[in-house]
Amino acid sequence: MKIDEHAPAKINLSLQVLGRRPDGFHEIESLVAFAGLGDALSLTIDGELSLKTYGPFASALGGDDNLILRAASLLTERCPGIQVGAFSLEKNLPVAAGLGGGSADAGAAIRLISKANPGLIPPQIVEDTACEMGSDVLACLMSHTTVMRGRGEKLSPLKQFPVLDAVLVNPGIPMRAGDIYAALDAPSLGDESSAGHCRRMSFASAGELLKHMSEVGNDLEQPAVMLVPVIGDVLDALSSLEGCAAAQMSGSGSTCFGIFANAGQAASARERLLKAHPDWWVASTRME
Repeated sequence: MKIDEHAPAKINLSLQVLGRRPDGFHEIESLVAFAGLGDALSLTIDGELSLKTYGPFASALGGDDNLILRAASLLTERCPGIQVGAFSLEKNLPVAAGLGGGSADAGAAIRLISKANPGLIPPQIVEDTACEMGSDVLACLMSHTTVMRGRGEKLSPLKQFPVLDAVLVNPGIPMRAGDIYAALDAPSLGDESSAGHCRRMSFASAGELLKHMSEVGNDLEQPAVMLVPVIGDVLDALSSLEGCAAAQMSGSGSTCFGIFANAGQAASARERLLKAHPDWWVASTRME
């Protein structure tokens, strides 16, 4: 039996770093949406755990230390007797690019294993496994527009959210989140969490959302540009395109995104960027 899952790219539409926590993690508040594009993961139930990778970014993946295999191992440890098998990953997203690609793959793996073992994996074990694997794996497991708080494990789904047409651009330079957070040098938070700015749980229009993005932005953007100046070039290129309503970096970079009024404008912007910068990865997509 073969089953399939989409692993959509995670886009941080805003990201506020509230400070360093006593446990070493950073307290954040981030509005995230999920794109129509992403990786593709399949699972063939045959009893032996394995992973085959292919696609444009497969060569950038590490060896056996893969979140898909780790997710499967954790779940089989906690739920002995469940079925796993052979995973096949089409890696379409750039690696270490601020798109949550590895976390999206892990979330898809957890969903696949849950589908393959209906009723055998308690929901709490599913959630605990996702949280243990990384700060944004739970959000990628759910793959719904949400506000992430804490270190990313506290989720508040949005009641309303407009459909957004966007262009994603990656200049081909992988970024380590730890390097960006170190460059930010956020102050110590102490024992209590600070309040962020994303109190509202609804954005009825693109205008309301763009206003929020303009007010909050991404706290990691400035240190990322300092470390990798080409990110500033990407943002400038996006901002200069006709119809671009906002341009910002996603997550800890180096992927940036531009918001456009419709899919036609986004597709045209993609073509212009590819013509001007053929060495960049550029994709048009819809976020919701």
